[in-house]
Order: sequence, then structure tokens, then C-alpha cells
Amino acid sequence: MPSIPLPLKGSCRCGRVEIEVSKPPIATAACHCPGCQKMSSSAYSLTAIVPADGFAVTKGETVVGGVHGEELHHQFCEHCKTWMFTRVEGVDWFVNVRPTMLEDSAWFRPFMETFTKTKLSFAETGAARSFHEFPAMEELEPLMQEYQAWAKAGEASS
Repeated sequence: MPSIPLPLKGSCRCGRVEIEVSKPPIATAACHCPGCQKMSSSAYSLTAIVPADGFAVTKGETVVGGVHGEELHHQFCEHCKTWMFTRVEGVDWFVNVRPTMLEDSAWFRPFMETFTKTKLSFAETGAARSFHEFPAMEELEPLMQEYQAWAKAGEASS
């Protein structure tokens, strides 16, 4: 896995909303849940879990789309409807950024995959860790530490 060329700049498909990631992810993932499958129109969605203070919308504004629930706030470009990032209610220390929005996503590899109980039979991610559903909250900190070691090892081998 190549090193992450920070800062990373990106945009929605039409370019009306631009984002910037200035800190490396604390983890990366692919999600096979039915909601992510529907929102991404694909077998799974990809996410880079970025520290909130390392993420900014630098141009334009987003609107909430997808599930308009109390917990998840999926952010979209209002014009082209691109799903750009997600914020979790009550969790203000990270943002789930869709890495394919970034100009350079060659560094991205999913460390973990979640919701494999609804994984499509052909969908392979190459993730190091797999979870039948979502990892329990108490598992997150150890997983983030494991991700850091995994990402370093990947940089050293590329």
C-alpha cells in the first residue's frame, strides 16, 4: 500500500462540492450492509475513517441524503447526488469519507469489512479483518491500533 499523500483533495462528481483530508485515516473499511449496497449501487461501500479535525468541506455545501435517520447523517452534493461522507450523531471525533471522492485514492485498501452476513457471493475486498455485522464499540480502539500497524507494514512493502 503506498503512503498517503496528504493533504488529499477531492470533490463530488459535478465538482460543486470539494473536500480535503489533512490527517491520515484511523481505519479503512468496506461495508456489505444492505443500506450501503443500495446507496452505492454496488456490492459494498468504501470508507476512510478520518479524524474530524483532519476533514473539511472546502467548497459548496452538502445535504443529508440516504436514510434520514437520527444516528447517521449521509452527506451528498445537492446537485449531482454524490454520496461524499457520513457523520455519526454523537460521535464528533471522526468522519467516514468515501475515498473514491478523492483525487488520489491509490493508497486506499480496506483494512476491515463489515456486515459480511449480507455480502454478495462474488464480492471480495481483500480486507485483513472481517465482521459478520459491525464490530462492537469496545473493539474499535484495538482495531484502530491494529490498522495503524497494518498500514505501516503495507507502506514498507510497497
